[in-house]
Amino acid sequence: MPIVSPSVLSADFANLQRDVEMINQSQADWFHVDVMDGVFVPNISFGLPVVKAIKKHATKPLDVHLMIVEPDKYINAFRDAGADLLTVHLEACTHLHRTLQAIKAAGMKAGVAINPHTPVQLLEDVINDLDLVLVMSVNPGFGGQSFIERTYSKLRYLREIIAENNASCLVEVDGGVSAGNAGLLVKAGADALVAGNFVFAHPSPEEAIIQLKNV
Repeated sequence: MPIVSPSVLSADFANLQRDVEMINQSQADWFHVDVMDGVFVPNISFGLPVVKAIKKHATKPLDVHLMIVEPDKYINAFRDAGADLLTVHLEACTHLHRTLQAIKAAGMKAGVAINPHTPVQLLEDVINDLDLVLVMSVNPGFGGQSFIERTYSKLRYLREIIAENNASCLVEVDGGVSAGNAGLLVKAGADALVAGNFVFAHPSPEEAIIQLKNV
């Protein structure tokens, strides 16, 4: 059974507490929290006050995904806001190993995300320092995009790198995930599935989560 991490970026922000409580009561495992700065990606989502508000009501871990430049400046701030797992983008970190060590020193689990154009082999030198690899299956910045099919082969290659290095990190996929491709993603090597529109646009979000859990 995969870990399911609904993306609150697709929640109803006028009823955010209601949607957080729905995830609490559902079979979901984590909250996926997308932070965008309008610089690293062409969109602005929300920042620390909203993360704190989610944490106030959440009973499950916060899987915080920073799509921002200079993430090192904000590691402790997101820890204080309630992040349990903090994921930064390889493309945004000049000194990635140092950033990962700082995340762990702050008491969080450390993840690295890679964009669709980024080769997974660039992770090899830090694979044993990671708790999570987040493979973007759409170009980051907006919800509702079409899934990029090459993701399956990237997942298989990433699994080979993890095995060859005797690493123990989880593999997460974000972008265009639905009940239609979740089974194939898990078969290719995904441990965790991020789903936004599929969950929150579904007539029954809790049923959508069950569908992802039971692929």
